Amino acid sequence: MAFLESLYHSLQPWLPLLTAIGTVMAIASTIAIPWLILRMPAEYFVSRAKPAPDRSPLGWAIWMARNTVATILFVSGLLMLVLPGQGLLTILIALAVSTFPGKYRLERSIIRRQTVFKAANWIRQRYHRSPIIHPDDPDHRH
Repeated sequence: MAFLESLYHSLQPWLPLLTAIGTVMAIASTIAIPWLILRMPAEYFVSRAKPAPDRSPLGWAIWMARNTVATILFVSGLLMLVLPGQGLLTILIALAVSTFPGKYRLERSIIRRQTVFKAANWIRQRYHRSPIIHPDDPDHRH
């Protein structure tokens, strides 16, 4: 009990800031997550073909921008696991935007969570997009 009281007193000055950050992230995720989910191809989680990276200066600039946005989204998603917002969906979008080895395997493990899969397809259905194909769908395995 003393530990919780100590934790509360140490976090108390930060609570207004954390609440404000959580509120801003919840509003931002309400706008950004549907936009990104709607842009994702329905076959994204069953397709193995990935485009080759662009090695030009513009390609490197785009790579840096993508990974910067991905880092911000990933940190926001982690915070949303304890603050208001769609934490797992935001992390999934961060992973989709980023480029790192093993990301595809990690994305597939997140979308396999029934709540994340249903939420993503609910968003797509509201905007009349075809549903995301589940990675374990036997009719679409490659």
